[in-house]
Amino acid sequence: MSEDQQKKNAKHKQAMQKHKAKVDANIAAADIQRGVAVLLTGNGKGKSSSAFGMVIRALGYGQKVGVVQFIKGAQQSGEELFLKNHCPEVNLYQMGTGFTWNTQDRGSDIAAAERTWEEAGKMLTDASYDLVVLDELTYMLAYKYLDELQILKALAERPPEQSVVVTGRGGGSALQELMDTVSEVKDIKHAFKAGIKARKGVDY
Repeated sequence: MSEDQQKKNAKHKQAMQKHKAKVDANIAAADIQRGVAVLLTGNGKGKSSSAFGMVIRALGYGQKVGVVQFIKGAQQSGEELFLKNHCPEVNLYQMGTGFTWNTQDRGSDIAAAERTWEEAGKMLTDASYDLVVLDELTYMLAYKYLDELQILKALAERPPEQSVVVTGRGGGSALQELMDTVSEVKDIKHAFKAGIKARKGVDY
């Protein structure tokens, strides 16, 4: 090994030791034990996919999971099929009306949203749930189908050990302020804009 390579290796080791010390210190400082609230937002693809990844993670630990999907239509998704076929223990509830531009009936959409929120509310008060996913809930706030204060209150007052994941574009500043973790998925490039049809197993 050359002297130059030895110096590079030594410098790398020193940098990694410093980084490890910083990571270890941050881990030691995180001493609060409770459920977390996660918001996955932004205009990019992958928000719901990420949430369902957390569902699989929780199931791997034998945890109890509830999923409520807002703005889901008649077409089944791969996530839905997987949960129904392989994870019957997951409580899955879907609003089932589809997108608002399909229904074009605000009154009916609001009624469906309220019925769906009732199911979500039950999960958010049930301490037996380790993880609750509220998929595309933010649209209910954006269209003012549901009362924002009621939603924020339910999220804030859920059982201490329960984690919740909310997905969808936007959601408002109050929701972002309430959540512990907020991640934004940015749309850089999307196949659909190039005329490529949605792909089974990738897009739905």
